[in-house]
Formats: sequence, C-alpha cells, structure tokens
Amino acid sequence: MSETPTTYRVAVMGGTGPQGKGLGYRFARAGHDVVLGSRAAEKAVPVAAEVTERLAGVEGAGTVTGAANADACEQADVVLLAVPYDGHDELVASLPLAGKTVISCVNPLAFDKRGAHGRVVDGGEGSAAEEAQRLQPEATVVGAFHNVSAVLLWGEDDFLDEDVLVVGDVLEAKEVAMDLAASVTGRRGIDGGKLRLARQLEPFTAVLISINRKYKTHAGLRITGLEGH
Repeated sequence: MSETPTTYRVAVMGGTGPQGKGLGYRFARAGHDVVLGSRAAEKAVPVAAEVTERLAGVEGAGTVTGAANADACEQADVVLLAVPYDGHDELVASLPLAGKTVISCVNPLAFDKRGAHGRVVDGGEGSAAEEAQRLQPEATVVGAFHNVSAVLLWGEDDFLDEDVLVVGDVLEAKEVAMDLAASVTGRRGIDGGKLRLARQLEPFTAVLISINRKYKTHAGLRITGLEGH
C-alpha cells in the first residue's frame, strides 16, 4: 500500500448518500477524519454512527461524525461534493467554502429509456466542477472520484482495482485529491489535467453505467503506461 503522507479533515457534502457514505468510509479507514454533512444534522449523525461501527477494529482509522452541511464545512479543510446535480448550484453557493480545497465528484447525468447519458452543462462549455468554482471563487475546486462505484466503496475489498483521475487548475489542490485517492485504490490518484477536463470525466460515468448494465458488474477505469504507478 502507498503511504498517505498527510492526514486530512474532510467534510462530505451528500455524506448520507451511497457515494458520500462510501467515500467517507474509505477516507476514515485510511486514517483521515471525516464529517458527513446533510441538510439536517439529525440525518447525518446516524449514518456517521453506521460508518463508525463498520470501522470497529480497523487499526489507525480516523473519526467519523455527522453535522449539518455548513457546520461540517466549518470543521474541515477539505470539502467533498458528492451531491446530486439537481440543486447543486443552490447548495454550493450557500456553503462556507472560502479558502478550502473542494473536491467535486458530481456527475450531471440524465436517464431515459435508452439509458444514462451526460447532461449538457453551459452549452457544452462547462461542468459541475467548473460551476462550483464559479460559485465559490475563493475556494479551490478540483474534480475527482467521478467514476468510482458506490457499491464497491462500501464493499469488503481492501482496495478498488482502478485509478482515480484528478483534474484541476491548482497543483497543490490536486495533490490533496491524489493523496485521498490512495484511501480508495491503494495508490495515489493520477493528474488528468486542467479543471475544464471535468467536462469529459463527469459524463463518462454514463458509459460505465452502460457497461455495468450490460455485463452485470461494477466497472472502473485503469490507466496504462505509467511507470511505477
């Protein structure tokens, strides 16, 4: 396993949903302290207790608590956005995110009788991650964890056999997300380029959903050709 060089305090917006709960579990299992956020603390606290119970006996695990969204952000230096795209802008605009590293794994998807597909954001020239950056100019937003299966995050395997791609315009913030990726895959995340490339990463999740339905699996991404990764 790759050592995680820094311990972070991470607030997870959408921490009571499958993706947020699963990522919070993985982060805490690797020693990071996690605050699961929800619209009401009363909803977040029992989910945090469920994750804490799951971590019983895991040596070096971090703490997991629950709080209302804004309170969770106040307690953390890293904020993960794992919320539905519907209502995303209103929520992000309301949060105290100035000065924080914000990791968006929000996927603007739609579903019809032909399956999942990516929604067009800003006429094709935007993404959920870029929208979060526009709404919170004093935060530093990166995109990561878009393509990770919530089912596998909550599963029994020590690590997921896939890579986490990280996009952003500030290297230091990308380093945070790449560190946290080791909690999920056992190795650091991969620098995938600038924040605008979230326009490709976010809707690609629809392709994985299609693969999963076809092959009855939980597919992920692996990047080849990187020496020592």
